[in-house]
Amino acid sequence: MAYLVRSLRLVVLGGGISYRALFNWTTPPMFVGTLLVSPLFQIFFFVFIGRQLGVADDRFYLIGNTVLAASVSCVYGGVIAVANERRYGTLGAVLLSPRARTLLWGGRTLPYVLNGILVMAFMLLTGSLFLGLDLRVTSLTGVTGIFLMAATSCTFFGLALGALAVRLRDVFVLSNIAFTLLILLSGANLPEEAMPTWMRTVGACLPLSHSIEALRALFSGASAAAVWSHLRWEVAVALGYALLAMTLLRFFEKRSRANAALELM
Repeated sequence: MAYLVRSLRLVVLGGGISYRALFNWTTPPMFVGTLLVSPLFQIFFFVFIGRQLGVADDRFYLIGNTVLAASVSCVYGGVIAVANERRYGTLGAVLLSPRARTLLWGGRTLPYVLNGILVMAFMLLTGSLFLGLDLRVTSLTGVTGIFLMAATSCTFFGLALGALAVRLRDVFVLSNIAFTLLILLSGANLPEEAMPTWMRTVGACLPLSHSIEALRALFSGASAAAVWSHLRWEVAVALGYALLAMTLLRFFEKRSRANAALELM
């Protein structure tokens, strides 16, 4: 019981303190502008492009870009959780900690997962109001579950990229590339039948694509089994990137110790 309390304390308090210390969007205008306003205009952009091209309806783009909006806070958040430790010179102290690495790094993802859920909820509500779409939530539990899995898989994807910060000086170039790939390959703005096979294959291995399909299925009135058939793949993607992130973090930590340096240049 005592171990469980200590573990929860490390995850919740440790993650919260790290979030406050490393958070890049420190002021309300920066938070609102970066995480809320920018993704909202992205929704409007693709909606009006879709109207002109006649590829899909407004609902298609709203749902897709609602989930995609989580990538801003979650991908960059996962990267920040590691990269800013190095940037501010505190990575050495973190890697010297005797605490379990899974709890240590896992706790740092929790605030960004919550950020992602908040952003998606805001996008869905605000976007539907501005566009005049009637998106009635038939299952609040279903929507919450999809948002949770989308944010979790995206954050672990970002953490896997952030693990490279132990080795590389600037990983934000990689996070920018990853963000662009999610726009292109997640299926948020292209119907699956319009995408080549290789794009669908790569997109299925990236976060968010299965959550987007699950949310579309939910709002189209599909059964819980049909929604879960999409969401279970998002669970698999989340677990895969979590394992990859922890493996990379552990590997680079061991390499840094082997070279007598906690920050490899």
